[in-house]
Amino acid sequence: MTDTQLPAADRAIIVRDAEIDGIPGLDLRVRDGRIDDIGPSLSTDGATEVIDARGGAVIPGLHDHHLHLHATAADAASVHCGPPAVRDRRALGTALAEASGDDHGWVRGVGYVDTVAGDLDAVALDGLHATRPVRVQHRSGAMWILNSAALAAAGITDAAHPGVECDADGVPTGRIWRADTWLRTRLPPARPPHLGSLGSTLAEYGITGVTDATPDLSTGSQAALVAAVTKGDLPQRLHLLGIPVGSAAPLPERIGVGPYKIVIADSGLPPFDDLVEQISAAHRGGRAVAVHCVSREALLLLLAALDVAGDFPGDRVEHAALVPADTIGDLHRHGLRVVTQPGFLSRRGDYYLDHVEPDDLDDLYRCRSLLAGGVPLALSSDSPYGPLDPWAVIAAASRRSTETGATINIDECLTPAQALAGYLTPAEDPGGRPRRIRRGASADLVLLRAPLEQVLRDPSADAVARTLFARAPAQP
Repeated sequence: MTDTQLPAADRAIIVRDAEIDGIPGLDLRVRDGRIDDIGPSLSTDGATEVIDARGGAVIPGLHDHHLHLHATAADAASVHCGPPAVRDRRALGTALAEASGDDHGWVRGVGYVDTVAGDLDAVALDGLHATRPVRVQHRSGAMWILNSAALAAAGITDAAHPGVECDADGVPTGRIWRADTWLRTRLPPARPPHLGSLGSTLAEYGITGVTDATPDLSTGSQAALVAAVTKGDLPQRLHLLGIPVGSAAPLPERIGVGPYKIVIADSGLPPFDDLVEQISAAHRGGRAVAVHCVSREALLLLLAALDVAGDFPGDRVEHAALVPADTIGDLHRHGLRVVTQPGFLSRRGDYYLDHVEPDDLDDLYRCRSLLAGGVPLALSSDSPYGPLDPWAVIAAASRRSTETGATINIDECLTPAQALAGYLTPAEDPGGRPRRIRRGASADLVLLRAPLEQVLRDPSADAVARTLFARAPAQP
């Protein structure tokens, strides 16, 4: 797999014998970061490179509409504390004991699920590994569990933050809910993880743009993301949801600001009036909202809040893990679009079958019924919590099968072409009209190894032959 950028204004690339929009045998010329011409037998005069597509399709670069870049990069260097890497208590203890730890001696675990060793708290985690500070993130991303050594090292001795769970005596249990930014201030100083390897992995999947959905980005995190793009570590175009409302800081050309991210936490719903004011403040500031809704209650609360706050073009629902059928009309009425992650069905589907109420399975990660109800739908990974590979997500959306081969609500299946379209819509218009190969369009492109119809019969990242980026990031 080769990842190519086009840094020079006068550089031209010719792609020979490609399938474009279902038409085989076409050539495509890229010049100055744009698609310059499409047609049979284009002249190669002035071309700095000629690529033989060998009949493979050329499609627009894919856009992942919801992931967490720094968390994904950090995940790669963390101890994986859930299936398939770890499935029981003994294996978890071994994994933590064998972890090298960071420069400060801390062990960072991710992906924990209760089926491994039960409902973890500091005492339970001490029983697994007590000699070093350990923090383990629940698979949902909503909670960190710290052992006693970590609580002491972080100076967490009381409920200094509403996310710190305490027992009846006011002693921290070790569980900290949705307080990542605060917790980070209590940990040893660390730079945001380098994104070069992740940028390359995304390119290998054919992803040329990403939307980072991390809420309330700190100044340091924002600066690190901007630097990753401007230095070329992250060649993808970047859209940010965590920029504060009213921020006037200029951003480079390849970086955009999306709707303002609001989290309706499953661990505790916010007061209704507070949510209305959050939404209203974003709208007054000229920003749509992107609202994290996993539970049915969170979605119903959002819909009620929008009845009061009003709608704004671009408002969106993140995840929409449980969508009752009778709310689809309300989603459409409010002009909401949904950014969802059917990849969770393949990664966690068997867990859902065992732990989700049977009556709720029909509402789980709806796709087809949202489209049928006129609700714009975009797909994404939610990496590192869901699978990063977009082709795996496309397969999951079209099959809805679990690791063991069970199927969850087959009536919600998309066609592979519909699922791919969920990755082809623009960053600023998720679920809108898919981008197409046309003259004048940005040359963020993916060359596949076969015609598109053949690739979509069995979606796989192996089908990506080459990814082209329209323009290399400008050096500061």
